[in-house]
Amino acid sequence: MKRQTKIGAVIEKRIIQPVENKRSVQLAMIALFVLAGLFTIFAIQLAPERVDVRIGQRSPQDIYATKTIEDEWTTEALRDEAANSVESQYSIDPEILNDVKEGIERSFLMVYEIQEDQTLTMEERVEEFRERSFIRFNDSEEIQELLNSPMESVGFLENYLYELSSERLNRGIRIDEVLSARGNAQERIRELEEYPPALIEFAVEVIQNQLRANEFIDLERTEELRQQAIDQVDSVIIRQDDLIVREGERITQNEIEVLRELGMLHEEGRVDFLLYGGVSLIVLSLFFTFVLYLYYFHRSLLKQPSKIWMIALINMLTLGGSLALSAISMYVVPLTTNAMLLSILINPQVAIISNIVLSISAVVVLGSEMNLLIMLLIGGTMGALFAHRTQQRGNIFITGIVVAVTNFIVILAFGLISSRELLDVFMRAGYGGIGGIFAAVLTIGTLPFWEWGFSILTHLKLLELSNPNQKLLKKLLIEAPGTYHHSIIVGNLSESAADAVGGNGLLTRVGAFYHDIGKTKRPYFFKENQLGTDNPHNKLSPSLSSLIITGHVKDGIEIAKKHKLHPEIIDFIQTHHGNTMVAYFYHKAKETREEGEEPVDDQNFRYSGPKPQTKETAIVMLADSVEAAIRSIQEPTKEKVESLIGRILQGKLDDGQLEESNLTLKELKTIKEVFINTMLGIFHERIEYPEEE
Repeated sequence: MKRQTKIGAVIEKRIIQPVENKRSVQLAMIALFVLAGLFTIFAIQLAPERVDVRIGQRSPQDIYATKTIEDEWTTEALRDEAANSVESQYSIDPEILNDVKEGIERSFLMVYEIQEDQTLTMEERVEEFRERSFIRFNDSEEIQELLNSPMESVGFLENYLYELSSERLNRGIRIDEVLSARGNAQERIRELEEYPPALIEFAVEVIQNQLRANEFIDLERTEELRQQAIDQVDSVIIRQDDLIVREGERITQNEIEVLRELGMLHEEGRVDFLLYGGVSLIVLSLFFTFVLYLYYFHRSLLKQPSKIWMIALINMLTLGGSLALSAISMYVVPLTTNAMLLSILINPQVAIISNIVLSISAVVVLGSEMNLLIMLLIGGTMGALFAHRTQQRGNIFITGIVVAVTNFIVILAFGLISSRELLDVFMRAGYGGIGGIFAAVLTIGTLPFWEWGFSILTHLKLLELSNPNQKLLKKLLIEAPGTYHHSIIVGNLSESAADAVGGNGLLTRVGAFYHDIGKTKRPYFFKENQLGTDNPHNKLSPSLSSLIITGHVKDGIEIAKKHKLHPEIIDFIQTHHGNTMVAYFYHKAKETREEGEEPVDDQNFRYSGPKPQTKETAIVMLADSVEAAIRSIQEPTKEKVESLIGRILQGKLDDGQLEESNLTLKELKTIKEVFINTMLGIFHERIEYPEEE
């Protein structure tokens, strides 16, 4: 057997049973849980710890933050560190390369001009070179060797210097790299051994003279990057319960500033009994407001501890989660999740009162303004109303959009009244909208958990069960089509009657859809499925036929449990015949009884029960009998339909089948009228009305 993991079952086994199923003890445990949780939350939020410390003193204890603030001192230090960590940015000056090339060109142009001047003797050429060149050769023979160098060699070295300087300057030369760049260039030139030594030396001197730094610090870019680094440093946030200083550590100026910002500095430490007394009164007031509302208006809930546990857990988890998210913004708290969940799982009235209590709690512990309270009250109410009986789980998201728009409008309205900073107003309103959407997401995400964990049959779950594509309904349609058609009519008939007397119409309709699934085990033993076939009961004894007929209830319960149908649906299967008698086979048994045999016991021809316990199950019992009986009328007329329905309802009443349900005689009369009108609508084309004279 699979291990039961549902929370509701765990609570039932480990908490409820050990206290001997005493409802008062269970409710007391829930009350203690809620009161302790609320008091803890309020105490933590509202009671800041005050300390008496000075700069340089060793901390007498671990000191924690009591609320969320920005550590401006540390933030500024981190921003300075980020700015200083940015390396200086350099940029290359393209004009330097042009200047270097022009200098190289001038130097070699001089050599070309002297070489090409045929009017000068060699001595005159040497003298002119000395006058025009910045390069000093110690020996005139070196100058002569240079001037006698082939034009092709001179041109090659000129181009080589262009390439060499371009290659190095394009990579950039910083001031501290000039000497190494010149040295590297010199080595590469001296590697050209096939050229005259004087020409090589001339090229070395030219490159040494012209090559210079072209990459300099870009102050504007450097400052821009430093500002970007500063902007990327998020504000240091000290969150509630963060450790400010450890015990024994020396108190610094930064920590004093943080403590002062938190309002935790105090000359003497003491317990604030007044504050805790006030917290207790607030908690008790909110708690008893909610409990008294349930007592006066939803007392039946107090008889269902499992649902009370669920309400308590939803409330506490929603409040705790909302307080945690308030660190982002107090307007983003998804408190409406509580209202939406309870509206779907319980009812909108309980959801609204719960939202009121939680909204007040959240505003008190957050120390917020009136606009947050108004937003939570209106947004939560809208969420409860729109989430009630939503047709699809996706519609919950639409409810979230409604809540988001409501939150946005409320915050915007208060912001326009009290503030001139429109950007801040719209930002807060945007957070409120995000909170509404987030509440819907949480509702959609956690709803299956609450449905499954506490066995809650929600409106959404009922709609899913009513889908014809459900496995059991498909099985009923394929294997017992007559029963399926019968169940559909019974469902529609029951829903109308339940709605008319204030019952749960959808639950009644779904219960009717599944009430006869036991007939799928032996479908052809039931009249509605015997199209074109012989009646197998003709070959059986009345007692065996009765056993087969009544057995469809037990079979239905087994099938329902196998497919994990909700207990409330199983109730319809179990009670839709109560302990009524299978009259046809009972009378047949009496007729076929021979003399000398024991008298026929009517208890052997009755369903095992129990009788219907609710309006909804009682209505399905009545609708089941009415539909089956009217289907057997050969030529239904208005008078026949009215008479037959009246007899059936009166018969169930006289047989005591309705005594354990809470149906009143007035409601029975209403049900009768609904049945008559509905059945006349079904058979209106076949009914022959008497002609007027």
